Amino acid sequence: MSDLFDRVTGEQDVFKRLLSKIPGFSGYIERANRRAADKMLRGVVASRYEEQWQRISALQRDLINQGEIALIDDLEAAAVKLRQFIDRIKTATYGYASFFEAVKINQDELEMVYKYDLAMLDMVDEVSRSIDNVEASFGTDGLPAAIRHLVSLAGTCVSTFDRRVEVMRGGISATTGSTTG
Repeated sequence: MSDLFDRVTGEQDVFKRLLSKIPGFSGYIERANRRAADKMLRGVVASRYEEQWQRISALQRDLINQGEIALIDDLEAAAVKLRQFIDRIKTATYGYASFFEAVKINQDELEMVYKYDLAMLDMVDEVSRSIDNVEASFGTDGLPAAIRHLVSLAGTCVSTFDRRVEVMRGGISATTGSTTG
């Protein structure tokens, strides 16, 4: 995740570099850089999951064409959860604005946020493999189980993003990984 932050900071213009030398201003620049990196990261994550959502939509059409109407609702559950996940990533307040300005985040919490970011990126491959499994299961007795697994995985995506948000709000302790309050 530091690659994104390094990319954003490396692309600063001369004026920003100059202003970062002014006492107190560097914190502002760092927050702005983290916001930009977060927005960029979430754009990439949303795009990758959007591709998977489109694949699920295509599978739904295939189920209809094959007369497997009974399984459409099950596959729709996965599509809805994945769409919810994508929409939450796209519409969440980008950057660490709220907790840098209202709640100070420490290095351990920031590392935990990055771990959730990495988990979301890793899960896109799992979702893709699960969709592959659903597609390969067409016409077999294993199709309902493959769809249930995809629904479960889509739910895990949503809950992973929820935990990331909780860390950013200060609701999950970075040292224990549990909720506070």
